[in-house]
Amino acid sequence: AAAEPEEQPLPSEKPHHEKHRTESPASTAPLMQAVLGELKVSSVSPDSMQLQWSVPRGPFDSFMLQYRDAQGQPQALPIDGRSHSVTVPGLSPSHRYHFHLYGLQGRRKIDHVSTEAVTGTEDPEELPRPSEDEKHEKPQDETPPSDETPMRAVLGELRVSSITPSSVGLQWSVPEGSFDSFTLQYRDAQGQPQALAIDGESRSVTVPGLTPSRRYRFHLYGMQGRKKTDRVSIDITTDEPEEQTLPSEEPQHEKPQTEAPASEAPPTMAVLEELRVSSVTPSSVQLQWSVPRGSFESFMLQYRDAQGQPQALPIDGTSRSVTVP
Repeated sequence: AAAEPEEQPLPSEKPHHEKHRTESPASTAPLMQAVLGELKVSSVSPDSMQLQWSVPRGPFDSFMLQYRDAQGQPQALPIDGRSHSVTVPGLSPSHRYHFHLYGLQGRRKIDHVSTEAVTGTEDPEELPRPSEDEKHEKPQDETPPSDETPMRAVLGELRVSSITPSSVGLQWSVPEGSFDSFTLQYRDAQGQPQALAIDGESRSVTVPGLTPSRRYRFHLYGMQGRKKTDRVSIDITTDEPEEQTLPSEEPQHEKPQTEAPASEAPPTMAVLEELRVSSVTPSSVQLQWSVPRGSFESFMLQYRDAQGQPQALPIDGTSRSVTVP
């Protein structure tokens, strides 16, 4: 049975930019104790926020970001130890949030930094959105010729890499120049504007939480600082809901041998290793796996949510872990 959500021991709602030394007394601190640098906000939208931090000394096994949502409920987001940035989605517009980032070694919290920030407003002037009748071609009037430089960054075509009833995978290229970050904008099934901040080095994103058989228009903006310098768009319809062939609800740690008969298996057939749970919070689960032989182009994680609705999350073929929020 799933663990009952419990009141997480969040720090005081007053932000502490200074690290709490009381969490790791000097008597137990090794010579090379890992240390967290300042937690900074790198981008803000009405419903998401991107945070960045540094690790000036020593490595952490993982990080944990804690905050309270607009309803005051505690949320916790586990983060891989190699990451130094994270995008927090599903926030409420014009709301002040207090974020607490913990550096973990094993399951022990070694260091802690905090910050606070306010999400953007839904003012149309602050979030310019193209008309639904606009073409897919990039508007040339957004960047007057007088602003162009020889090395002006340019976005390539926005393409679909995967589609499920509840998510869409998008890919793009940057044939010229570079962007500091990207912002993906679209409207959800209720017509509410959504914005997802994306790191400038990324060239793909998966948009979860969509509605089956619904047409979405996605607008990807290339950002330099806080200025939108280029845009590409695409229309996509999510897949129809279907009776997914989900495995039996009984966990099967052994891989079913009937799925790949020996007669069809090539000498270098790709093989999945055991799926393991690496961390659990009241509202998310982190999973890990390995590929001891061969390689896969991508992965697909399927499960049923609390309402019994099938969910599917496409994952890049180079990944070996995923957090299900």
